[in-house]
Amino acid sequence: MGIISLITGVIAPIFIIISPITSYADQTYSIHRNKSSAGFSLDIPLIMLVASILRVFYYPGARFDTSLLIQSFIMIAIQLLLLQVALEHRPGPSSKGGEAAIPFAGSREGEFRVSRPFNFWQWRSPKPYWQFLLYMFITLMACELILSPMPALYALYSTAIGYIGLSVEATLPLPQVISNYRSRSCKGFRVSVLVSWIAGDIMKMFWFFSATTEIPWAFKLCGIFQMCCDLFLGVQYWLYGEGETVIKDHNLGMGGQRTPSGMRTPVGEKDVRLG
Repeated sequence: MGIISLITGVIAPIFIIISPITSYADQTYSIHRNKSSAGFSLDIPLIMLVASILRVFYYPGARFDTSLLIQSFIMIAIQLLLLQVALEHRPGPSSKGGEAAIPFAGSREGEFRVSRPFNFWQWRSPKPYWQFLLYMFITLMACELILSPMPALYALYSTAIGYIGLSVEATLPLPQVISNYRSRSCKGFRVSVLVSWIAGDIMKMFWFFSATTEIPWAFKLCGIFQMCCDLFLGVQYWLYGEGETVIKDHNLGMGGQRTPSGMRTPVGEKDVRLG
């Protein structure tokens, strides 16, 4: 019983707090060291920044465990740094791997058609990224000041942004799931990232359902969904391994080669979502 209390009271909260650093510090350093963010999806900082900012504004109404609040602030800091480094070293679309730096670049064709209004989060200039985050913060701050004097309405608002934020975070593995499905390969996706995600999910689930402090059901439900996605990534890695990327004929550009199965493999690198 003492060991369980130690895990839920000390180890799990510390693990939760430092998880943004352990998960993304290596990715940030890798981009900075290589002077290129080719193969890295800018959707990752988008998802985590939106989710973490909404979680911070969710706290006054939910008063959940402070470890999760501290984690949110650390996540915002590390994702802002990651976004800055990724934008600074982003290759042009015409360069090798450049298209991979555009979110869901491979999802514009075939099974997963994605059309973003106003090229949202696909801008070539860095300025709109920071403007979007600033406008989002100002809007949430205004809503906080306007609605907080009205308890009944504020309770609904707080619950809504909490579920929205956590649902957004739960979609984090989806770009990689889509990429793996389209290419029938996990080449370029680090096993260390997958292991850290699944280990984090296990720790979170254990803590969410055993902690004595307040953990809203929004965290638990979205955590369960995210864990299912991460486990599905594990299944994909087991099925596909790190084999050559395969792209269907109608998606093929110049320079491909046909395989015996009627599929083609590109000469260049696979469009990966994580470095």
